[in-house]
Amino acid sequence: METPILVVIADDHPLLRESVARTLGAEHGFTVVAQAARGDEAVVAVRHHQPDVVLLDISMKGGGGGGLDAIEAINAASPATRVVMLTASEDEDDLLEAFRRGASSYVLKGVSAVELRHIVRLAAAGEAYVSPDLAAHMLVDLAEPAPAQGLEALTPREAEILALLGGGLTNREIAERLMIAEKTVKHHMTSILHKLQVRNRLEAALLASPPSRSKPAP
Repeated sequence: METPILVVIADDHPLLRESVARTLGAEHGFTVVAQAARGDEAVVAVRHHQPDVVLLDISMKGGGGGGLDAIEAINAASPATRVVMLTASEDEDDLLEAFRRGASSYVLKGVSAVELRHIVRLAAAGEAYVSPDLAAHMLVDLAEPAPAQGLEALTPREAEILALLGGGLTNREIAERLMIAEKTVKHHMTSILHKLQVRNRLEAALLASPPSRSKPAP
């Protein structure tokens, strides 16, 4: 029997929290261990339950801070927990700030039940996700500042792994392609993130695959 994915849900709307909890509970493999109405409550819940994934709203009323304020505290309290922003905010600044603070995914409310369960599984597996409608904006903003000296500092093996990451491969798939251990890939990935001065695999992948720019018609 597979180990369920442990989830904390943080949102200041009780009906939405319950709806998300029912969505996840409707299928085998998910356990909602706690709900929170404020950012500080989410941090306490994460510290206590050490979940695989926490779903955070950007802003929550009632004091105690919102999701953005809670991200770094959650990462410190439980480094293995993946932070997924589940929000109505399509503001590009919110999107970029969430990733800068350590979120792994950014999802717009209104996503279908099937998609939400898929995204939570991706997050638990260490994969990043951005709602497609927002991804293009993030590609432009994150690809532009790619430090040339950072890319040049990569070893040939790191450059090879970064290229495969940019092609959408997971750590396991990269390990199989290069015929090396998955732990070795993770070790190289840590070095890549440090050299490129990015926070997560998504930002590294975006630097590896900058958005194409269409040429003007002749």
